[in-house]
Order: sequence, then C-alpha cells, then structure tokens
Amino acid sequence: MSTTQSERLRGLLEPLVSAADLDLEEIEVSRAGRRRMLRIIVDSDEGATLDACAELSRAISAKLDETDAMGEDEYVLEVSSPGADRPLTEHRHYVRAVGRLVKLQLTEGGDVVARILAVDDEGLDLEVPGVKGRKPTARRVAFAEIAKARVEIEFSRKDKKEEEA
Repeated sequence: MSTTQSERLRGLLEPLVSAADLDLEEIEVSRAGRRRMLRIIVDSDEGATLDACAELSRAISAKLDETDAMGEDEYVLEVSSPGADRPLTEHRHYVRAVGRLVKLQLTEGGDVVARILAVDDEGLDLEVPGVKGRKPTARRVAFAEIAKARVEIEFSRKDKKEEEA
C-alpha cells in the first residue's frame, strides 16, 4: 500500500476508531486473488471485543462506501484485534503487557525471556524466571536496549482473576 493511501485511510478511519474508544494499531491493504483485503487492527487497554470490532466494521464500511478511499475495485474488510503474540512496538503495548511473559531481543545481542513487572518512560522492570530451582531475579531494561519484543503465549499460567478467587 502506498504511503499516501495509508495516510489517507488512517486520517479517514482514526476518528471512527477513537470514537469507539479503541486505538488504531495497523492498516494493511493486500491482494487476495482478484480482490484486495483491507485489514484494520484495533486494540484498547481492556482489549477489543468481538462486538466492538463488528460495530466498528459497520461504521468503517459505511465511511468507505461514501468516499473513494479504496477506489472502485472490490475489497474485503476485516476489523480485528491483534493476536496474543503480536510484537510490542509502542509504549502502550508494554503497559498493556504488564504481568505477561515477554521475549526481548536486545540490541547488544541475546534474548531475555521475563515477566514485565512495571513500565515507565525509560524502560521496563522485569522478573527473570529462575533456572533449575533458583529464585527469579529482577532486571531493568531500557527501551533503547530493545531491538524486538513479543508477548510469549502461556498455556499453564493462571489468570489474575483466578488467583484472586
């Protein structure tokens, strides 16, 4: 997708997404056979529910129908939330991941798998799990040290709500 089309779509759709109390994370236009696919990724601190995505999809569809932002060709519109293992690229992504296990690829090489305990403007406070029965250790990582970050999927971790019950 051209930068101009991306900027135009973002300018057109961001007010609709904001009005739904969601953040516009990504806009992607790709080919799916003869048709084009317009994928809109949205999220919020509480997550994006299926109902919120469906309602937003209707609003976006109506807005796109009244403009020529997608041109005359057919396209498929998909509005969804990011996957559980999406990359962390914005400060708000790290804030939303507090309590979650993440894999950080550091700029100086090496990876760190740790749980985010706290986030501030400069970086992350982490708890690195202990190995072979050792206790977890605390570690501080500045945002400038992070090349890539992604939430790790945990199948056996209890949810905070389950632990409180």
